[in-house]
Amino acid sequence: MSTAVAAPAWFTDALATPGEVRRVDVDGAGINYLRWGDASAAGVVLVHGGAAHARWWDHLAPFLAAHQHVVAVDLSGHGDSDRRERYHPERWADEVMAVAGDAGIDGPPVLVGHSMGGFVSIVAAARHGERLAGAIIVDSPVRRPDPEVQESRSGRMFRAPKTYPTLDEAVTHFHLVPPQPVVTPYVVDHVARHSLRETDAGWTWKFDPSIFRGFSPFMFGEYLAAARCRMAVLHGELSPIVDHDITDYMSELLGRNAPFVEIPQAYHHLILDQPLAFVSAVRALLADWEHTVPAPRASRREA
Repeated sequence: MSTAVAAPAWFTDALATPGEVRRVDVDGAGINYLRWGDASAAGVVLVHGGAAHARWWDHLAPFLAAHQHVVAVDLSGHGDSDRRERYHPERWADEVMAVAGDAGIDGPPVLVGHSMGGFVSIVAAARHGERLAGAIIVDSPVRRPDPEVQESRSGRMFRAPKTYPTLDEAVTHFHLVPPQPVVTPYVVDHVARHSLRETDAGWTWKFDPSIFRGFSPFMFGEYLAAARCRMAVLHGELSPIVDHDITDYMSELLGRNAPFVEIPQAYHHLILDQPLAFVSAVRALLADWEHTVPAPRASRREA
């Protein structure tokens, strides 16, 4: 992976404001998370995608922390959190809520979930909606399998992570799923380096390859229709997995009562390739929700 493009000041400034590392036990597993900002401010919980980790948000969280209490979680089986024998989106949703509580977030938080993290946020909105101020779903294709799930089924990835002799060599093998142009190599390099852990044999990936076992049967459309808090959807203009048929279906499930924002020139991993546009969209949604009252949701028959 080349990092020939120099990192801009906004990126290096963001990394100069690292999150405070904390940990909480949830149903027997230690769950790692990071926090930024004033603990008395309104809360935002950032939820990463499949096989990813909390450090995917390092370059974004400080921008949100100017006005919010921001938390980024490592779901079990990911990052620096413990592994479990079995994984389930409902348990991951419970982990998100437990982290929000342990971080001392004052009042109901807003969840921001990317890809698989969006599915987890949808489940949380259905199961714990009365404890949330809202959920922002980021390029999560309800009705289709998540791209990481597709790769896990194919056997091409996530089954048996390899081990490499050095960190630098391991980083060269990092790639995004689904693949997309790397326009911010400094962001991807940072994410890749925090995706690895050192073992006696060398460097290997942090995620548990069994995280998607039994994942496919879950009907996220039913969870989305049952969401009990404000919802919004962000998606990439160039995303290969979230098209207008998908967004129209999701809008129908939400009673045509949720904003859908398309990020220009963004692919699936829009938090990496269009980070500032993403932050601007999230800031705008949070500002609007802070000062407005949600409208009644239309029934699916009325939609």
